[in-house]
Amino acid sequence: MRVSFSGVALAGLATVSMAVSGCAAKEASSVAGKKKLIIGVKYDQPSLGLKTTGGLQGFDVDVARYVAKKLGVQEKNVEFKEARSANRETFLQNGTVDMVVATYSITDVRKPKVTFAGPYIVTHQDALVRSDDSAIKDLNSLKGKKLCQVSGSNSWKNITAGSNKLNAKVAAEMVPAQGYDECMTKLKGKSIDAVSTDAVILAGYAQREGTSFKVVNAPFTDEKYGVGLKKGDTKGCEAVNKAIASMYQDGTAKQLWDKWFAKANLPFESAQPPAEGCS
Repeated sequence: MRVSFSGVALAGLATVSMAVSGCAAKEASSVAGKKKLIIGVKYDQPSLGLKTTGGLQGFDVDVARYVAKKLGVQEKNVEFKEARSANRETFLQNGTVDMVVATYSITDVRKPKVTFAGPYIVTHQDALVRSDDSAIKDLNSLKGKKLCQVSGSNSWKNITAGSNKLNAKVAAEMVPAQGYDECMTKLKGKSIDAVSTDAVILAGYAQREGTSFKVVNAPFTDEKYGVGLKKGDTKGCEAVNKAIASMYQDGTAKQLWDKWFAKANLPFESAQPPAEGCS
């Protein structure tokens, strides 16, 4: 009997030990408390996330650095990794990155897969066309036009499925691309008529290309950019939300906006966007 009791006791201790270890492992998976962070950013979006010979630069990159610092992570312990629209969820799910700050709009479709902190900024979807194009003036004039469709992005759905402020379903012709640099190449080569995505993204490309392209300036959605975290990282989400609040309170958000978008005359919405919650 004593042997049997001891066996049960030992099994119980082992179970408790495993449970404690499991809790510790779960706790360690949060971005809150980590000493090193791998952050996914874009490498091909001027003014937001762009890889140059001098390193990574852009609004999202600066926001990521600010948040990491507020989380107690030294800059030398922050590693950046390219995150494209098509792989952001996968990178978070498999642990390739700890967080994503890459023009990542908070949507109901993404929420079951990702825990979002923020938003840290609100922008609006618009269209970019060649400077000599006077035919495309607004959302409805994209009907029948060749439009770039970036893998992993929802921008095209906002146009064709009517997910916009006008509730308009516009029958544009989709031309697939892997990223926005490819879209710009197609727009230059006249194999497409327009690129439609968030105004901050379009403004970055317009600035880079000089006078060759123009933003139509006819916004038709609200895009709330969030910091993507692994699903279930509520503790990390709350910590990042505090960092975002500090970014607005100390004036950094406005400074970064002016640094990257002043030339494009994009208006800064000075009030901190309300947090979407952590779930």
